Amino acid sequence: MTRISLLRYSSNGIIPSFSAISPSASPIAIRYYSSSRSNIENVKCLNDALNLFRQMVRTQPLPSVFEFSKLLKTMVNMKHYSSVVSVFEEMRKSGVPIDGFILTIVINSYCLMHRPDCGFSMLAIYLKNGIPFDVVTFNTLLRGLFAENKIKDAVNLFKKLVRENICEPNEFMYSIVMNGLSKRGHSQKTFDLLRVMEQGSTKPNAYIYNIVIDALCKDRMLDAAISLFEEMKQKGIPPDIVTYSSLIDGFCKLGQWEKVRTLFSEMVNLNIYPDVCTLTIVTDGLCKVGKVEDAEEVMKHMIEKGVGPDVVTYNVIIDGYCLRGQMDRARRLFDSMIDKSIEPNIFSYTILINGYCQKKKLDEAMHLFREISRNGLKPDIVTYSTILQGLFEVGRTDFAEIFFAEMLSTGLKPDLCTIQILLRGYFQNGLVEKAMLLFHEREAKREDIDIEHYNVLIDGLCKNGHFDKAHAFFEKLSLIGLFPNDSGFCVEGLLDEAKDTLRKMDENGHSPNDVTYNIIVRGFLKFGKTSEMITFSKEMARRGFSFDASTVELLIDAIAKLLIDAIAKDPSLLNMIPQFHLENKN
Repeated sequence: MTRISLLRYSSNGIIPSFSAISPSASPIAIRYYSSSRSNIENVKCLNDALNLFRQMVRTQPLPSVFEFSKLLKTMVNMKHYSSVVSVFEEMRKSGVPIDGFILTIVINSYCLMHRPDCGFSMLAIYLKNGIPFDVVTFNTLLRGLFAENKIKDAVNLFKKLVRENICEPNEFMYSIVMNGLSKRGHSQKTFDLLRVMEQGSTKPNAYIYNIVIDALCKDRMLDAAISLFEEMKQKGIPPDIVTYSSLIDGFCKLGQWEKVRTLFSEMVNLNIYPDVCTLTIVTDGLCKVGKVEDAEEVMKHMIEKGVGPDVVTYNVIIDGYCLRGQMDRARRLFDSMIDKSIEPNIFSYTILINGYCQKKKLDEAMHLFREISRNGLKPDIVTYSTILQGLFEVGRTDFAEIFFAEMLSTGLKPDLCTIQILLRGYFQNGLVEKAMLLFHEREAKREDIDIEHYNVLIDGLCKNGHFDKAHAFFEKLSLIGLFPNDSGFCVEGLLDEAKDTLRKMDENGHSPNDVTYNIIVRGFLKFGKTSEMITFSKEMARRGFSFDASTVELLIDAIAKLLIDAIAKDPSLLNMIPQFHLENKN
């Protein structure tokens, strides 16, 4: 997008000319100048703001810079970011004084338009007008860079600010950088920055510690998180509900419920009571390990303590019951939520619909689907895809096609997952021609086709006996640098071509990675090709690759099978097993 277009266009289209303001605009601008003070709070739309601005620049003496900044801030709050940029340019042409606060508003607008590069161009105006940089300016730019996932640029800017003493980082700047790093998985860098901060004049507070502790917990580095938790307490920085929630979430995900109970007790003893966020974390953790009844008991207990669950909490427990196939309980809880005046959202409906589809109760799923629009909600692509998969599973292909057409008529576009459901559904029900037609239509339109599409295609063709076509598509993959996953090796003949495929990938500049090698090794294990598996394992080692968890699991199964077969042939081998255990114990 060129800069001219940024200056000329707003999110609602072309900005109206300042000299041709619509006579239908509200009388706010006229009323505004009946007194010496502004009435910016009454601006309700972009047209009001532009009319008011034109009146302001015609007034003598000009309103204060503060009044202009208030108007720009109001426009930002209305999300008319490009209009803010245009008004700023008009201000400069009209000789309106500019200060650092106004420039920061404009920089923020550029960042919200996903153009931090244009935000940086504003720094020249600071220098030209002799306006000193401040920490707010650079906080805004740092936030804009992280929002665009420009991690390296953001870190380099921060280092430059510190190294060249351009400005002293405050707590907010440290929090922006730490949040930006932690949310993108850079837990160690976040921790290192905490140590750097401790050496400076700005000391970390509870908010900063919470960022680092949460990052460590999400990275499953619970020992380091607990150590930091104890450290902040020793330094006299009291932990809060956010600190405890992060730790509880980390231990829930590891299934360490005794430590969760300890943290809960410690919280309550400090008069820090769990909020709905903490409640949802615990119920989610319990549901993920199948303790759904316990999760519901926790929710009931918290209600008694005055902590009311929200729709997210209910969704978590409803999903837990659905995953266990306990649809009566799931529906009871869904209805209970409505009785308590907690409105279900589209996720609530989709979770329950998925549960019914998994149990092949399509009539109940469709009945619930029709309830969605009656209750003022709109089904999303996930809801439609869930129903489609359920219909194909029970062989109702005609109705699935009608339902898909209905989805398209609402304006929703199928995503990659939806297309895979359609392809798999057609193959599953023997409709090979329809599956191929759909695939070729997407190819002709040059729409996204990823490796999963090819996996479904190859697997579907094999299962329907079209081995030649499957072979042709397998060959095609090496030319475009893709490689099938485990499901792509549906017949031994395709697996035998693995070496050729790897060679072609190398020749075409698509070097195979560790994932590719693991897939091939699992394929050899699946078909009992031990010698080929060993050959590929050695090649993996030469390239510095190692087995992943799935491959190791298959390898253990294969060794166990070999041992069982050997014992079946020679039962005397069984006598060696106890001796082996005894030797290892010693």
